[in-house]
Amino acid sequence: MAKEKKTTRELTPEEKLARALVPVEEQPYGVPENWCWTTVSKVSTVITGGTPSKKFPEYYGGEFPFFKPADLDTGRHVFEASEYLSNRGKESARIIPAHSTAVCCIGSIGKSGYLEIEGATNQQINSAIPHFNPLYQYYFMNTEFFVNQLWAKSSATTISIVNKAKMEACYFPLPPLAEQQRIVDRIENLFAKLDEAKEKAQAVVDGFELRRSAILHKAFTGELTEKWRQTYGKKNSDWHMVCFDEVAEIKSNLVNPADYQDSPHIAPDNIEKKTGILLEYHTIAEDGVKSGNHRFYAGQILYSKIRPYLSKVITVDFDGLCSADMYPINAKEYTRYLWYYMLADEFLVQASNAGSRSVLPKINQKELSKIMVHMTSLEEQQEIVTILDNIFEQEQQAKEAAEAVLAQIDTMKKAILARAFRGELGTNDPEEESAEVLLRQII
Repeated sequence: MAKEKKTTRELTPEEKLARALVPVEEQPYGVPENWCWTTVSKVSTVITGGTPSKKFPEYYGGEFPFFKPADLDTGRHVFEASEYLSNRGKESARIIPAHSTAVCCIGSIGKSGYLEIEGATNQQINSAIPHFNPLYQYYFMNTEFFVNQLWAKSSATTISIVNKAKMEACYFPLPPLAEQQRIVDRIENLFAKLDEAKEKAQAVVDGFELRRSAILHKAFTGELTEKWRQTYGKKNSDWHMVCFDEVAEIKSNLVNPADYQDSPHIAPDNIEKKTGILLEYHTIAEDGVKSGNHRFYAGQILYSKIRPYLSKVITVDFDGLCSADMYPINAKEYTRYLWYYMLADEFLVQASNAGSRSVLPKINQKELSKIMVHMTSLEEQQEIVTILDNIFEQEQQAKEAAEAVLAQIDTMKKAILARAFRGELGTNDPEEESAEVLLRQII
C-alpha cells in the first residue's frame, strides 16, 4: 500500500497567537493586564550584517553608510558611519532601513544605536527592523533587562557572540500601540531634562583643567595677590626669575627595595596629572618591586622625569620609596609654593621642551636645574599658597559634585527605562484594547 503524504495544516489565528505569546510561567516580570509578553522575532525582522568583499576596492568610497559597532556610540541619533560604500558595494550589502535598531552582538554585546538613515552594517551587528513603533523598540533594547538577555544567550568562545536566532528569542513586553507612543514621549521628555543637567555638569568637569591653568597663571604673574600687595604696601619688584637649582635641590638616593618591603611605594601611575593628587598606592612588597628605587622623605616633592608621565608631581608627608623614574626634590624655601609652580603651564612647557630626545624622552637633572622659576618674597609665596589651597579645594569639590551628577544621571536613565517597560511611568490606559490584538495583526 502506498504511503500517504503528510499534509501541513495551516495554523489557526488562535494557534499562531498562542505560539507568539510567552507562557505565564516563563514571563520575566509582571506587566499591565492589557500588555502581553512575546519575543523579538514576532515584533521585528532581525538581519545580521555582512561586509562586502574587500577584494573589490570599488565597493567602497561612495556615499552609502556602512555602520560598525563604534558608530553606535551616538545611540539615539546614528546617521554618520566610519566607512561608506559605493553603489556597487551597496548592491552586495544587506540594506537596513531607517528607524531600525542596530545591536552589537559580537564583543561589545548590547551596545545599540537608532539608525536615522538607511544603511548597511558589518557582521558584528544584528539589526531589528520594527513592525510597530521603532523608538519603543530602540528604548527597550537599551534596558539592562534586554542586554542581560543577550549576555545570557551569548556563546562563550574567544569573543562573546549572540547570533540572530538567539536575539530573536529574547523576551519582549508589548503594550497597545498608543501606549507605546506615550512611553516614548515620557522617556524622551525625562531624558531631555536629564541631558540638560548632564550638559551643565559635564561643562564643569571639562572646564576644570582650563580654570586650574588660568588660576595658576594668575598666581605666578602676581595677579592673584595684587590686592594683597596693595593692602600691605608690598612691591611688585619682589617678583623675579631664577633657575630651578637656586630654589630646589634634586636628590638621588637609590636603595635596594629588598631592605624596605613594608615601605610605601610611589610610582608615576599613582599620581593624577595636572592636579598633583596622590592616588591609591601600595607597599614595596605588594607591588613586587625588584629594581633600585629612590628613598624619599616627608616634606619632599616627587617629580616624574620620563614620558609619558613627564611632570607628574606631588608633595609627600611620609617616608618611602619612589620609582627610579622620579626625582625626590627638596625646596629651599616654601615647598608647597614650588609644587604649585611645577603644576603650572609655564613650568610644564619648559620641562617638555627641555627633555632629552631619545627613544623614551626624559628630562635629566642638568636640564631640570636650568628651568626658570618665577619667585617672589616668602611672605607672598605663603599668601599665594593660602589662596590656591582655598580655590582648588572649592574647585575639586565642584568637580567631584559634577562627576557624581553625571554618574547619577546614567543611573536615573536606567531606572526610567526599567520602569517604562514595566508600565510604571503612569502612562498606561487600562481601558485600551489588549496588545494581543496588535500581536494578531503582525504575526
